[in-house]
Amino acid sequence: MAKLTKEEFISSLKEMNLLEIKELVDAMKEEFGVDPSAVAVAAPAAGAAEDAAPATVSIAIAEAGAAKVAVIKVVREITGLGLKESKDLVDNPGTPIKENISKEEADEIKAKLEEAGATVEIK
Repeated sequence: MAKLTKEEFISSLKEMNLLEIKELVDAMKEEFGVDPSAVAVAAPAAGAAEDAAPATVSIAIAEAGAAKVAVIKVVREITGLGLKESKDLVDNPGTPIKENISKEEADEIKAKLEEAGATVEIK
């Protein structure tokens, strides 16, 4: 039997339904004595140790500063919230403005907020 390339194998998996994939996993467990799902979980964990930086972050205002109105305007622009909701976020330091965003997006938002006079923390 000819050896399948990784691309051919993935293409074959795409054509299978869920039951067929489960049967394949069960057959792999029986044939090789290894649970493929355990290997798949362990591999990303090893890769995660290499990346010290988290994939997503949250951004919050630590202090609004002197130009509170300007900071509220920037928060409204960033979040799309109304005036009252934006003011509430600015008035409650430490409350996340945006969560689960990329580090790059957080840096852009931080620059805008700091330009308006706020002190920002990225978690």
